[in-house]
Formats: sequence, structure tokens, C-alpha cells
Amino acid sequence: MNSIPILYENDEILVINKPSGLAVQLGEGLSHSLDKDFSQSLGYKIYLVHRLDKDTSGLMIVAKSPFAASKWTKIIGSKGVKKEYLALCAGKLSAKDGVIKEELIQHGQKKSAITNYHVEKEETFSFDDCKIDLSLIRLKLETGRMHQIRIHLARQNCPIAGDDQHGNFKLNKILKKYLKIKKLLLCSQKLVLPLDGKNMTFEIPLPEDFNVKPVNLEKKQ
Repeated sequence: MNSIPILYENDEILVINKPSGLAVQLGEGLSHSLDKDFSQSLGYKIYLVHRLDKDTSGLMIVAKSPFAASKWTKIIGSKGVKKEYLALCAGKLSAKDGVIKEELIQHGQKKSAITNYHVEKEETFSFDDCKIDLSLIRLKLETGRMHQIRIHLARQNCPIAGDDQHGNFKLNKILKKYLKIKKLLLCSQKLVLPLDGKNMTFEIPLPEDFNVKPVNLEKKQ
């Protein structure tokens, strides 16, 4: 496994930058995961505080002990940690700023789900037989439901580029052909944590995959 960048470390936690494509927890059919491989590379066991989807990249908190994991899970649950995501989406939202409030079905039950968003950038790409709108959207969650961002944006007809599970599979094929988008473009880009009596902000640049450019199909043989 490639080394995972550590942005911060104290006696309780590490703040890391998880790459896309790495599951956070070992499960059936997986040979690699963050909890297994990162523990091996550090030489001691780490404990998950929260999760990111396998194909979501970006900032995460992991703990050095069960006690620290429990403590920081409670801090996150009480909204003591602020998380912001950036998503590159196929489409445009009706307003530059807004709140998506749509219930999600989780474990057979309806759960409230609230996502705040701000459109940072919009761009239109035109090709021979189609036109594609892309939007870079900043998102802040008030609830933490599974796949909340992905489902909410898809329901607004602005799915995350590269999301075959909740997005538009046919559109993703076009994005792959013309813009080389081959993976889910969702990143946990900013964390604000209460540390040493003050709020500490961690922020990372967007992964290179977000810098999409049209493919010159004429050069292809």
C-alpha cells in the first residue's frame, strides 16, 4: 500500500488523507483496507472514528485506542467536528446556495437527511454530439447518513461524476470518453477539530482527478 499522508498527530488521533479506492474497513472479498494496512504500516492498531466511502478521497480521523475512538465518535456525533466536502457533478443546481432536505431510507427506516451546499464553479463542455455541464459544489452535512451526499445530489439531477451506484451510468460513460473521468469525484476536503482548547482547521488541495480536460479524440487511433 502506498503511504498515507498524516497531517496531524497527537496522543489520541491522527488526521490523514485517504486515497480514493481504499476501503476503510476490511470486509468480505477485500484484501486491503485502511484499518488493516495502515495499522501494519504504523506498527500499531488504529481504530476508526468515522468512515468515508471506498471511492471517496480526503480527510479522515483515526484513533490510537478504543477509548480515543469512542471519545472522538461522540465529538463528531455532537457536531463538534465540522466537515466539508467538494464534489464535481454532472449538471447544474437551481440555486447557487441552498439546503437539500430529503429523507433517506436506512436499514428499512426513513431517516432525516440535511445537506447544505454552495456552487463554487460551473463549466460547460461542448463536443460534436453533446454538451456537458459540470459543477464544483461545496457541501456541509448536518446529518451523516450513508451515501447522503451522493443520493441527495443525484435526486437533484446533479449526480456526482463517476458515481455509477447512485448517479447516471450512461452519462458516466460519456464523461469517461470525453473527459477521462474514471472514478467518483467526491473529496472530504476540510476538517475543523476542537484541539487544545481551540478550533484547528485542516484543508487539502483537490486531487488531480478533479482537473478535467477534454480528450483530443482525433489523436486516438
